[in-house]
Amino acid sequence: MENQQLVDLSEHHQLVSDFFKWPANKEEWEQYKLTQDQIDFFNENGYLSNIKFLEEWQVDQLNNELAAIAEPDHPKHSLFYQFFSNASTDENSVLFHALGAWRLTPGFHDILWNPAFVMAASQLLGDKAVRFWHDQLFCKPANHGGVVAWHQDYSYWTRTSPLQHLTCWVALDDATTENGCMYYVPGSQRWGLLEKPELAGEMDGLMEFLTEEQKAAFTPIPIELKRGYGTFHHPLLVHGSYENKSTRSRRAFVLNMFADGTITNSDKELMPGTPPIPKGNKIEGQFFPIIIDPATL
Repeated sequence: MENQQLVDLSEHHQLVSDFFKWPANKEEWEQYKLTQDQIDFFNENGYLSNIKFLEEWQVDQLNNELAAIAEPDHPKHSLFYQFFSNASTDENSVLFHALGAWRLTPGFHDILWNPAFVMAASQLLGDKAVRFWHDQLFCKPANHGGVVAWHQDYSYWTRTSPLQHLTCWVALDDATTENGCMYYVPGSQRWGLLEKPELAGEMDGLMEFLTEEQKAAFTPIPIELKRGYGTFHHPLLVHGSYENKSTRSRRAFVLNMFADGTITNSDKELMPGTPPIPKGNKIEGQFFPIIIDPATL
């Protein structure tokens, strides 16, 4: 039993359950394709939101799995890359944040191979083969959920090159302005790479790194989503989320990916506990699997 509990699902680079059905041919893939208008909108604004990824029963299963693995004494706890019961710098606010859930449970593993997710990801990355980078869980409890400060994702990922990443954020609760939904600053992906603030620190920490022109163009918009729906954004798009003082929780997972062929800029480990990939080498292997290759569909 103990050996079963410690099975690391990162060893499996395909669906391990019946959570999704992998399309059998090009015709079956068509239903998951983005339109050209959607792709153009992403390229102009740096994001594309309100895409349905999950059915209600799938959201329920993921929330059940989340409740189990959020316990620090879970038997697979050691498989997380990082785990913070509270990543907030404010002890009166809580931001649960963990990386590596795909290694622990069938549902969080199989969302990497969700046809609706992988097809859109490949299209937004220029119809390229896509590799998984890492996942994240962000949970803001009711009444005292903490902020995620304004930031760009790639400012935390400069150990990779070139910049050909993509982020997908999916709601496990209805996300609204009241319970701490995400906000985007449209067009900010063209501002270049900015200094990085403390992710769970002061909401406006990024402001000290902006030019006067950027501050003038800083007009965030809320990304409200029904549970099971998600949004993609560019790795340089400025985004963040405010605290949750509502009576409803705000749970979400994030999938980060990059185009195949990305190399490492560091001799250090890319994710905590994983074997280092020497600087200048292609990022691949057990922890960075191909999740879709259009050439094989």
